[in-house]
Amino acid sequence: MDVLWEFLQVGALGNFSWGNLVMLIVGCLFIYLAVVKDYEPLLLVPIGFGILVGNIPYSEGMNIGVYEEGSVLSVLYQGVSKGWYPPLIFLGIGAMTDFSCMLSNPRLIMLGAAAQAGIFITFFGALAMGFAVNQAAAIGIIGGADGPTAIFLASQLAPEFLGPIAIAAYSYMALVPVIQPPIIKLLTTREERLIRMKPSRPVSKRLRITFPVVAFLLSAMIAPGAITLLGMLFFGNLLKESGVTERLAKTARNALIDTITILLGLCVGTSTDASVFLTPSSIKIFVLGAASFAVATAAGILFAKGMNLVFKDKINPIIGAAGVSAVPDSARVCQMVGAKEDPQNFLIMHAMAPNVAGVIGSAVAAGVFLSSLVE
Repeated sequence: MDVLWEFLQVGALGNFSWGNLVMLIVGCLFIYLAVVKDYEPLLLVPIGFGILVGNIPYSEGMNIGVYEEGSVLSVLYQGVSKGWYPPLIFLGIGAMTDFSCMLSNPRLIMLGAAAQAGIFITFFGALAMGFAVNQAAAIGIIGGADGPTAIFLASQLAPEFLGPIAIAAYSYMALVPVIQPPIIKLLTTREERLIRMKPSRPVSKRLRITFPVVAFLLSAMIAPGAITLLGMLFFGNLLKESGVTERLAKTARNALIDTITILLGLCVGTSTDASVFLTPSSIKIFVLGAASFAVATAAGILFAKGMNLVFKDKINPIIGAAGVSAVPDSARVCQMVGAKEDPQNFLIMHAMAPNVAGVIGSAVAAGVFLSSLVE
């Protein structure tokens, strides 16, 4: 009986806490939302199961936890903590992204830039709530709705908050279909939602090949801190558009990004051990993340409405919501909201322009913070 008692004390029964129960429920909720509601299943299933893995308690010294140096989970987690999973994700995103929608109507780039207001407003909000400047910068990036960028910046500037920032960023990305439609309807009239935009003009192959090279050089010179993320993004896009490296592009946008997504999601989930995750700071981060996402969505919409006061060729302000970096979910939400008003109004290709511009914008914002704050 003594042996049995010692065995039980080493395992979950001897180390279980209310915090573990809360996080196990959260993990099950993530899996439910992914499977039943179809909210970003490629992200929420790995993260949700990772939360389950990370919150089965055990005695210290067993060398199995994500925070125990040398354990298998700790080795896998280095891709998050050292920041090399996100650039590989960006490589795959670049290999599957078509920038033609943005190049055919360059003024829509401004919507992607406007949506980054959520990042900087949240940065100042985090400072006001008592976070250090490095921590505030990492928290602010949540407003870009770009999980890999948030993880990359947090790993460099605020590794102590890496888990909450990563979970917040991916949670709000998954909840795009829930968060954005009410904001869109609140800030637009039915007449505005019915605006039909002119079809996009064709973009030459030469321009599509030249763009990733020129865009990388310009953005890297403006924000050297973004070289890692944008370098991989535009390299992946060049693989796609060059026409001579299709094998590499196919690997990057399929096998590679799928593998890294599995590892990234699982490792982010395992980092949510209740003892380090359920803190007042984590709650503040989630509140700031929700506010930043709402502000970013609103900023894109309001900027589109402002552009309509200047340009004769009107923009449907719905697509301003796609200025956040949640590709392509925000663009799909814009299409869904527009189609409810007019089923024949196809906004998704127009919305993809600010959507991909937002990816670049959030990476540049991260580069600005990194260049300014890293020691």
